[in-house]
Order: sequence, then C-alpha cells, then structure tokens
Amino acid sequence: MAKSSKNRASKQNYVSQDQLGIEGFESPFSRKLNPKNRWVVLSRNIPWDILVSTYNSALGNSKTGAASINARVAIGSVIIKHICDLSDRETVQQIQENMYMQFFLGYSSFTDEPPFDPSLFVEFRKRLGVEQINKINELILGLGSEGYHAKSSTQDRAGVVKKETLPKQDGGEVVTHFGKMITDATACPQDIAYPTDLNLLNDAREKSQLLIDTLYKKVLHKKKPRTDRKKARKEYLQTAQKKVKSKKAIHNAVKKQLAYLRRNISSIHKLWDSYQKIPLDRNEYKYLLVIQTLYDQQKQMFDRGEHSVDNRIVSIHQPHVRPIVRGKTNAKTEFGAKIQATVMNGYTFLDELSWEAFNEGTCLISSVEKYKVRFGFYPEYVLADKIYCTRANRKVLKDLSITLRAKPLGRPKAVDEKHVSPGERNPIEGKFGQAKTAYGLNRIKARLQATSQSWIASIILVLNLVKLAGEALLCHVVLVTYSARQMKFEPWLRNRQPQLKLAA
Repeated sequence: MAKSSKNRASKQNYVSQDQLGIEGFESPFSRKLNPKNRWVVLSRNIPWDILVSTYNSALGNSKTGAASINARVAIGSVIIKHICDLSDRETVQQIQENMYMQFFLGYSSFTDEPPFDPSLFVEFRKRLGVEQINKINELILGLGSEGYHAKSSTQDRAGVVKKETLPKQDGGEVVTHFGKMITDATACPQDIAYPTDLNLLNDAREKSQLLIDTLYKKVLHKKKPRTDRKKARKEYLQTAQKKVKSKKAIHNAVKKQLAYLRRNISSIHKLWDSYQKIPLDRNEYKYLLVIQTLYDQQKQMFDRGEHSVDNRIVSIHQPHVRPIVRGKTNAKTEFGAKIQATVMNGYTFLDELSWEAFNEGTCLISSVEKYKVRFGFYPEYVLADKIYCTRANRKVLKDLSITLRAKPLGRPKAVDEKHVSPGERNPIEGKFGQAKTAYGLNRIKARLQATSQSWIASIILVLNLVKLAGEALLCHVVLVTYSARQMKFEPWLRNRQPQLKLAA
C-alpha cells in the first residue's frame, strides 16, 4: 500500500549552512526527468512545428540583421508566463532556474544563462497578434489545414472539415448540426489607476508642463510661458487628499485644473509656431493629441454637468482603454477590453475583442457562423444569457434549425417545461473565473493596445493548453474538467487527430 503524502517528509538531519557547499550538492541531472511532470506532458501535446511556422510568418522573409530568438523559446515563454501568472522579469528568472521549463522550451541541456532580456516580451506580443494566436489555438486542436492531418485529403485549405468526414446518421445523410455551443461576454480590466476627472486633469496638466519644457528654447523664444506648476499642484492636493470630498469642492478643483490645462495647451501651440518642422518625437506628439482630446471631453462634461461622453479617455498613458459598464455589485464599471467567447466540448474560443462597449446580443449570429467555420457544421444547441435571446436572434436560429436553450418569451406556462437548467452555462463561467483567478485576465498589465490584445488571446490559448495536457491542478487552482467520453463529439475529434489525447 502506497504511503500517504504526509509520511513523505524529508528524514535528513539538519546540516549547518557553513558545512554545506555548492560542490557537495547532488545534481538532479544524474537521473532522468520525470515524464509525469506537467511541463513534460504539456510539451508533448503541443504541435511546436505549427506554432513556430505561424510565429515565423509574422517576421517576414528578411535576410538582413541578426538572427531572431528561437520561436519555440519565444512562444513557450509566453505560455509559461500566463500559466504561472508571472511578471516578465520573474518569468525569465524562473526559466533560468527551472530545468523542466527549459525542457519545455526545447533546450537539449540545462543552462544557468537567462534565455533573453525581459523587455523582449513586448516584441513577442507584437508579433503574436490576436489573429495569429487564434489561428494557433485552432490549429493545436486540429481545426486547421496545418494540423496533425495537414496532408490529409479530408480537409480543405481553409481548415474546414469536408462533409464526408462528418458523423453520419443511420440513413447515411450528413449531419449538419452537432454539438453544444455556450457563449458569454466579460470584461478584461486593465492595470490602471481608478480614473477620476480631477486626477486625469492633473496628469494631463503635468504632462503638458513637460511638453512646454521640451519645446522652449532660449534661442527661439524670448520668455518661457507661465505654468504656475507649484500653485496648481498645491490646489490639486488640497482637494485630492481630503478623505471626504464634497461635490462643490470637486467642482471648484476641476474648474481650476481645466483653466491651467487650457493655458498650457495654448502655450504649447505658441511655442510650436517657432519651429519649421515637428519638434516632438512620436511619443511626445501622441501625448499632445491625447491631452487635447482629454481637455475637450472634460470641458464638455463640465459645461453640461454630465459625467459621460463618447470615446471617453480614462488614462492619458493608455488612451485606448474605455469604461465598460457591467452592473456588478463590487465593480459597476470596469476599465479595459470586452471580449465574447464560446465554449465547445470544454475548449474556449475568442470570438470578439473590442475596447468599446458593445451589446453582445448583436454578436450571437456571428459566433454561430464562426462555429460552423471551425467545425464544418452548425451547433445543435446554443446556450446563452438573456441579453442574447432577442426576437431577431431567435428567428435566425430557428431558420437555421438551431435550438436555443433559454427561457421562452411570454408569460410562464402553468406546466413547467425544461428549457435550460441553471447550471448548464456553468462551463463558460468557470472558464472566465479560471482565466481571471489563475492566469491574470482580471488585470492586464500590458500598456500598448496591440500587446494587451495579445495578452488576452494568450490566456485563452493557455486555457486550452491546460485542458489539452490533462493537468487538473495548475497554478494551485482546481480545474473542473468535463468528461469528453460522455460526449458524442469525442470519437469524431479523435479520428481527425489520433495523436492528440483529450483530457478525460
């Protein structure tokens, strides 16, 4: 009988650190790696050739300059980062110290040298855009022409399965509807300070002062424009540091910061006129445009006594971030991107990603069509929230012979009919919770718009990789898996990719 884990504690006696040297420490490389280790299992379930070719295609065919970093190292490092929810710097350090992670990245032997500089993660995310990651996600699951059966005649070049490969009914007719699609939307909060009008105006004012310092030259300008930065800072702190701020105090403070910012913007344009060409670099010019837009929005809301405006800027450093009203108790408004995802057979697919708030009900039919492109047939059932169940969507789904598992329209009948149970949509809610709790979807720390989108898509990819590897406990989070053996879809998927072992 196997001993319990409680009885496996180390029986070694304590040895003073003055007596234990590095030379006497037994190296683990005299033994073989554990084949059941999660990184070993995951490395064998990932078609690295597909990922590398997709990554290299984003680099182009340039033959000049230094050679790029190994594509497997780049992609694998992104996967390690999100699976363990580490920072860029900590990810590089963990790879440097962990032999199993190095095996996962394709190293032939252990090395104590860092694989690359942590700042290169930004370049990795730029090269791995949303489209590339979504393509990798589908190819890994055998849904693309470059998958395990790339040379098979049963798939066309678009990655859509031909009708003769679909499961057939008893009469021999091709099944045009199969599977269950669960869809929902969520917000991905960005790692920014909570935006208030007063704080935003103060940040814009301070940035405008730095732009004035950059533009002012004694040779071109007689006198440096007045900014009153000390006075403006003092007036801002008088209100910002109060524990309880009245509406009148906030109104007066915002009014003063608007006046300072308006004068600074006017001074910037006067200094600009003395130059023959653009005197600011790309980053500084971007800040100037953001500051001017922010001032126009804040002035409009101040004059109208409102607190909302179209395309509202909530961060001068990340102007692409928008407020997403969710109506939740702890966070009525979140600031970041909004995504819509679908779950089929336990695997997650990213259908929509937008920085503007959108009505997810308008995206249901497009998600159904994307389902057909991925699998070659429409879903038999669609499980969606109340916001998706509009009359227009119901009519389209009815025309497509798709059953909508949701509460019917009209008054409830006297006899209860089983339309949908409360727990049927739990898989997608669990996926969102897993992504936010374990893999950092609740706090996107990338700063650029493109890198933030890549961050989000990478987390969706990691969700599928974890399920693909069959690891039930990664990042100390219990992953509730759904038995693929109980679903009719498993035999069809295994026929398409026999080398791929689904997590049972």
